[in-house]
Amino acid sequence: MTISRHPERGNLDAEARAELLTYLVVAQLIARARTGAWLRTDHLVESTRIWLGGNGADASWEDRVRLGALSEKVAWSFVDIPQFADPDLLAKLFTHGWRLDYRSPIARGIYTACRTQLRGTP
Repeated sequence: MTISRHPERGNLDAEARAELLTYLVVAQLIARARTGAWLRTDHLVESTRIWLGGNGADASWEDRVRLGALSEKVAWSFVDIPQFADPDLLAKLFTHGWRLDYRSPIARGIYTACRTQLRGTP
């Protein structure tokens, strides 16, 4: 991940946006598996802050809102796959410090879906 310096957009480049979106999608899937509902707005905001803080990144409010809304849309594409209904399996996608483990084929698959989705949005 590279952090670029664009004050009007925060400091996220395309790769960082995809990584943040992936993190939020996994958080959405865990929430849905545990509660049957998507993340509440306050939990989505907190998840975004955790990722940004853990990665020394900043995002404009436009990016935060856009990626937050997009996270539910991308998460919908995984809802009918049985493994994404297991909150314990999903929690194992994280390493210590709540970082995603990209050695996992599941995490990489979600990341690929996020990259694809971001390429198709303005």
